[in-house]
Amino acid sequence: MEVKKIGVVGCGIMGGGIAQLCAQNGYDVIVSEINEELLNKGMKGIKGSLGKSVEKGKLTQDVMDATLGRIKGTTNIKDFADRDVVIEAAVENLDLKKKIFADLDTIVPPNSILATNTSCLPVTDIAASTKRPEKVIGTHFFNPVPIMALLELVTTISTSDDTLNTAKSLGESMGKTCIIAKDTPGFIVNRLLLSSSLEAIRMVENGIATKEDIDAGMKLGANYPMGPLTLSDFVGLDTMLFIAESVYAELNDPKFAPPLLLKRMVKAGHLGRKSGRGFYNYA
Repeated sequence: MEVKKIGVVGCGIMGGGIAQLCAQNGYDVIVSEINEELLNKGMKGIKGSLGKSVEKGKLTQDVMDATLGRIKGTTNIKDFADRDVVIEAAVENLDLKKKIFADLDTIVPPNSILATNTSCLPVTDIAASTKRPEKVIGTHFFNPVPIMALLELVTTISTSDDTLNTAKSLGESMGKTCIIAKDTPGFIVNRLLLSSSLEAIRMVENGIATKEDIDAGMKLGANYPMGPLTLSDFVGLDTMLFIAESVYAELNDPKFAPPLLLKRMVKAGHLGRKSGRGFYNYA
């Protein structure tokens, strides 16, 4: 299947990044939001991201202008009626994603692929809300989307080989290295990162070591680019808690049970970089 036209549901950090990446690589893109305010904010974010790349000499102004020219914003999901692939990047809420996919199923052509950018929710459940489960796949991009080299493809027991091959070719055409995971909690990356990050939080909670020494140990001893607690702050402690609770609910494995310290920090609003304070102070 040849892909020329891509739709992206959601123009937040992830959706905007996906829309930008697709447009930079020559695809005709429509990106949607639930209202004009959020759409304008998202489009401004895309323009700002491209502008920074121009300032740093990574892109030319002509490339930026051409990229923006390939992106159209909308608040009407029916505008996806001619898309070859639609990538959903809404918030991590299973009921919401299922509704979006049920709606898309009635709008996009029957042979079009529906993809979800979920980082932890079951793709099988999302696919079950459509009449084309063989055309549904997980496309887990990493933040920041235009920069991170990885694309995690998640297949269900219903995903067809053609759908997987098309998604893989699409990812590779945008410069991504694709890895393939079965539809299991946390997939590959988050399952591995989550267990190590939660254990690091437990070590702080139990007074085994300081946060600084834990992070330094993994940076200098395991060659991680950043320690697990710094990474948790970067991802967002509320996001970490949500992923942990989702994985633990499915696997019932104690190593994925959220530590009490993590719960308390989220309750207190200490969410990491985005709130100015997490394990470290960013104020």
